[in-house]
Amino acid sequence: MCFVLYAGTSNPLPRRKWQKDAPDLSVESLTERDAPIKAHFRSPEVQYIGSTSGCGCDFPHATLQNGQWPEIGYFGHLEQDAERVAIDKRNREALVELLREAGDTEVELYGIWDGDFAEAPETQESIGVETILDSAFLFKERGSYRVAVERVNESKESG
Repeated sequence: MCFVLYAGTSNPLPRRKWQKDAPDLSVESLTERDAPIKAHFRSPEVQYIGSTSGCGCDFPHATLQNGQWPEIGYFGHLEQDAERVAIDKRNREALVELLREAGDTEVELYGIWDGDFAEAPETQESIGVETILDSAFLFKERGSYRVAVERVNESKESG
């Protein structure tokens, strides 16, 4: 089973199919199968965001076990595996770029196990988009996030 990530935005994000020979983030419309996920969003547009693995498994995440997210073992794995750290970093950066390009000041994210679309969030957090870039950040399974995103043109004007 795979971790999957969905994004709620004001307008649809440009769609892109995942390609095995050039793995990158994908953005896909909801299907009849995952349409129940929309109930967990306020945003009018909800779309599936795939990582470089095709599913969401390459987004750094913590699995809910017995009502908690055991992060210690996962961090130990990250520290020992340079390839995993590089994959996580690539996916973090690509996701942040995608969210910034959305043009919204706030984007909703919800990460769950594939098939658990009707499951309500276990936690709701508000974070800044830069938090996703932090190597210690993990998406929590069944975690709902309101992500504050600066607009691309505003960040260029002030920088």
